[in-house]
Amino acid sequence: MHNSLEVLLDSLIQTRIESLYGELIKNNSSYNQFSADRNLYFKQLHELLPQDMHKTLFLYDDADLSVQAILEREIYLQGFKDALQLHNELNISSN
Repeated sequence: MHNSLEVLLDSLIQTRIESLYGELIKNNSSYNQFSADRNLYFKQLHELLPQDMHKTLFLYDDADLSVQAILEREIYLQGFKDALQLHNELNISSN
């Protein structure tokens, strides 16, 4: 897939991922429990770490969230590419 198509898909992917998160929050109790646990653990770490380590904790959290966002986008994009490839293969075999 060409880079220009990927650029055009970025907005679509972001919108879809946000929609999926909304559905997860409403419908997936496991996701909500893990999210609550993560927030609790982060708060505990923040409270227990010395003040001079708070910035490092926030930087770690920011980097972790950034990696997760990149991973989500790439997985979604790869799924889209896989679907197009499968569609093309099915069309070739049916002709």
